[in-house]
Amino acid sequence: MGGRCSKFSLCWWHSHLKPTTLQSSDPENGEKDSLPSYREFKWDELKAATNGFSSDNIVSEHGEKAPNVVYKGVLENERWIAVKRFNRSAWPDSRQFLDEAKAVGNLRSERLANLIGCCIEGEERLLVAEFMPNETLAKHLFHWEDQPMKWAMRLRVSLYLAQALEYCSSKGRALYHDLNAYRVLFDQDGNPRLSCFGLMKNSRDGKSYSTNLAFTPPEYLRTGRVTPESVVYSFGTMLLDLLSGKHIPPSHALDLIRGKNFLMLMDSCLEGHFSNDDGTELVRLATRCLQYEARERPNAKSLVASLTPLQKETEVPSYVLLGVPQGNANTNQQLQLSPMGEACLRMDLTAIHEILDKTGYKDDEGIANELSFQMWTNQMQETLNSKKQGDAAFRAKDFTTAIDCYTQFIDGGTMVSPTAFARRCLSYLMSEMPNEALGDAMQALVVSPDWPTALYLQAASLFSLGMENDAQESLKEATNLESKRNRS
Repeated sequence: MGGRCSKFSLCWWHSHLKPTTLQSSDPENGEKDSLPSYREFKWDELKAATNGFSSDNIVSEHGEKAPNVVYKGVLENERWIAVKRFNRSAWPDSRQFLDEAKAVGNLRSERLANLIGCCIEGEERLLVAEFMPNETLAKHLFHWEDQPMKWAMRLRVSLYLAQALEYCSSKGRALYHDLNAYRVLFDQDGNPRLSCFGLMKNSRDGKSYSTNLAFTPPEYLRTGRVTPESVVYSFGTMLLDLLSGKHIPPSHALDLIRGKNFLMLMDSCLEGHFSNDDGTELVRLATRCLQYEARERPNAKSLVASLTPLQKETEVPSYVLLGVPQGNANTNQQLQLSPMGEACLRMDLTAIHEILDKTGYKDDEGIANELSFQMWTNQMQETLNSKKQGDAAFRAKDFTTAIDCYTQFIDGGTMVSPTAFARRCLSYLMSEMPNEALGDAMQALVVSPDWPTALYLQAASLFSLGMENDAQESLKEATNLESKRNRS
């Protein structure tokens, strides 16, 4: 919240709070520069990172012959990860699994969601990769809510994907299993990346394609083997996805193209946003990729050469084209939010009230209160009566009275209670007094620096003031603090 001290009189608090409270680091920050070396993780480490492989942390779940589940998680160093947990029978040979994973883990590219480790313990087989917070290509292309994917972004996806395949080929990993729109993920900057998980089969003997047979390369149907040319065929089906905004079987698309009706392929949402020449060029490239004879398809290097000159709006950042917030402004999609975190993010003050009322004063335990002989004075009794009246008003949602009573209790100075500050903070928010609410949230944090609730209420106050980025930082800090508490 730098630069806003004079406006909200926060300078005093700045000198008393932990640096991480207001200047917490983004867990995704500097990912490309600081990506760790590939390593083997311990089972307990990944169990803690995923909250015990909680169903709330599942990102995707698929595969019939070899079921596997992908979870999101956060390590103790606050790095966000995606953990793929295989079915127990998927990789019976642990050495083969280790060798395969290590080969993929040696790859490093900004076009990949890179593999950073694996885990083998007993019958467990897990892969650990960078976490991509901005969903899949399938989500943005087929299931969009606010706006369809822009033409320039579709062209960028095709190029970045081709560059990912070219990089993998150059490193001796030309085979990619079941390339489809769910395998393309978007990072914190909105850049498309190819999931590293597809560089390994779902199992030693599992099928390489789980999609409908209509989208499967013809040679795979004949031989059951994936070749580099098969990957290019799948790339062609994805070009059709990008052109049409739908998952059209290649045979149907090729019939339209041969009949010179390729405009019928184009996504109607793109009308007027692309030139016929560009559309024709992309259709021509898709057609080459979908040739029945594998030897007639282009290689990855040729795909990059064909797609590079087609790029549009190259100076516009990907997050702008994709229509998502950049970096830490998108943190809420990464965080494993608790009910309190969710309530603050939605600014659901009623839900926050229920949580505070249910929690009571248990978080005041351990706070040093010097009562001495004042316990027996009238002043002490009046102070406690003010708190009691404040609690009754808070429970009854009479927030004006609650503010008055809690103020008498706090100004009495006989006891220090972070919970009283938290309750008055919410009462201020309910009364549309966000500046006062922010002051109370930060006072609670001064009294109890490691209390997640104080940070959550700080986030809610900042959201109320329209300070989105600062609010997201506080929300992230509160979530990480609560997560660490739960582990200990």
